Amino acid sequence: MRNFVFHNPVKLVFGKGTIAQLPGLLPAGGRIMMTWGGGSIKANGVYDQVRAALQGRDIVEFPGIEPNPRYATLMKAVAVARAEKPAFLLSVGGGSVLDGTKFIAAALMFAGPDPWDILEKGTAVTTAVPLGCVLTLPATGSEMNGNAVISRAETRQKLGFSSEAVMPRFSILDPETTYTLRPRQTANGIVDTMAHVFEQYLTRDMHNPLNEGIAEAVLRVTIENGRSVLARPRDYEVRANLMWSATLALNGLIGVNASHDWASHNIGHELTAFHGLDHGQSLAVVFPNVLRFKRDAKRTMLARYARRVWGVTDPDDGDAGLAGVDRTVEFWRSLGVKTRLSEYGAGDEHFAEIADRLGGGDRRQGENGDLGFAEIQEILRMSR
Repeated sequence: MRNFVFHNPVKLVFGKGTIAQLPGLLPAGGRIMMTWGGGSIKANGVYDQVRAALQGRDIVEFPGIEPNPRYATLMKAVAVARAEKPAFLLSVGGGSVLDGTKFIAAALMFAGPDPWDILEKGTAVTTAVPLGCVLTLPATGSEMNGNAVISRAETRQKLGFSSEAVMPRFSILDPETTYTLRPRQTANGIVDTMAHVFEQYLTRDMHNPLNEGIAEAVLRVTIENGRSVLARPRDYEVRANLMWSATLALNGLIGVNASHDWASHNIGHELTAFHGLDHGQSLAVVFPNVLRFKRDAKRTMLARYARRVWGVTDPDDGDAGLAGVDRTVEFWRSLGVKTRLSEYGAGDEHFAEIADRLGGGDRRQGENGDLGFAEIQEILRMSR
């Protein structure tokens, strides 16, 4: 096992009725800026619960943060925040609202002229306005990490950044807030959870059986509860298991002493930027074909995944691994998630541009740095 450092400072508050604990989690004084999305939190009662918990506090609100949060919208929020000078940001909603809030927190303390440099140039984020969240959609794991992904519509870019400075001071996760999610949102979240595990687990055998076992447990629990949730959307235990699995998938734990990939996510971001696919939809299209394309490099872990998660019994590692990929696709499709670009009406007109962005010149993707322009184009062709 390699040397490693694991540190996660996020205070996670999980369970029924936990939104009422907000007053004890927030700093004692100062204005709070509450960010939220398109209005679902008003329909499901979360907005009222949060406002009741914040009674007596100095609050300014910024609604309207989109799925795949847009840079233009977030810069409007930054302008409001600069005028209102909040001491703390509170994200209420799904991972996109939280990602957007992380960017707002970083942009408010950014010393340069253009906060987009955080994303496009990778300018380090060393300080940010403190933030917390009330999560209502399990998927991104953003509630317990320092990652955020932001879209810029005019340049068709979807880029991310990561900094411990934007890790939430606390995250409240009440599974009951997820009861009213649309089936599409629930299914996308399940795909996203599994994909996060895959990027840290379906790579190279790092001889780390404990972390690999945790990754497999997260996958099994996600699949088991994913099979039930659409039929029983108000089953608390099902929703709770899916919510906790999504957090564990990307809070850094299973990534310790792991070889990380992230090629599927990076290609998926481009499909979102060019074709407007939901994040989960893009992953369901791309991931199976990254795994098939890299079946030799990932042979050992693909076979392990197939046998330990899906119960595949084929003695040949190569055949077992591909059977595991097929089972994954069947499961995602059973949730109503399409797995071909053509099913979304998308063609191959942007393949070369996507491949150049990710694999042109000396740019490479994958845990081995073995996916360049030609390889990415082929994966996209396989995904049509």
